[in-house]
Amino acid sequence: MKLQVALDVATLEDALTLARQAADHVDILELGTPLIKAEGLDAIKAIKAAHPDKLVFADMKTADAGELEADLAFAAGADLVTVMGAADDDTVRGAVAAGRKHGKDVVADMITVVTDRVARIREVSKMGVSFVEIHAGLDEQAKPGYTIQALLDDGRQAGVPFSIAGGITGESIAAVQDAGATVAVAGGAIRSAKDPAAAAKNLKSLIR
Repeated sequence: MKLQVALDVATLEDALTLARQAADHVDILELGTPLIKAEGLDAIKAIKAAHPDKLVFADMKTADAGELEADLAFAAGADLVTVMGAADDDTVRGAVAAGRKHGKDVVADMITVVTDRVARIREVSKMGVSFVEIHAGLDEQAKPGYTIQALLDDGRQAGVPFSIAGGITGESIAAVQDAGATVAVAGGAIRSAKDPAAAAKNLKSLIR
């Protein structure tokens, strides 16, 4: 299982700092949507230039014009790009077409998909995405009673390649791997730690 750090910060300077701290212990550097909105596609270029040996994940959260938006991100240096799993099927297919053009990977982000999530995961998988990200956003995580277990259960049931994003910690990462995830996405567990490098190293060490 790969470890992905979500660079959920709003400036390129902060993103480069966090990426530098975590890079030795993660496989994938994710540019969060706020970062891309604040800094533009140049942020993708900068992170890739600073860490050419890492996979760079552009969390575009594309909801329309899938081929165009994915093409822009891939041209800027992204290795993986997200399209919303809730988007129109043609939007998903368009993003996949851009991925094939560049020889890169498209990930369907399942954020906001709660009802019939397993069915939709299977549908978008058939459209050619490399894997799905079963994702509970920050607002969902803040709701009373939230648990990552629902994401893990859906991943197991769907039977397709998936990643998990939704408040992964040192206490939950083993369960994420046991559920069969190909990627564990850590955000606040690394970003908010007093020592992000040590936090990333610890998470990596817990992957068997």
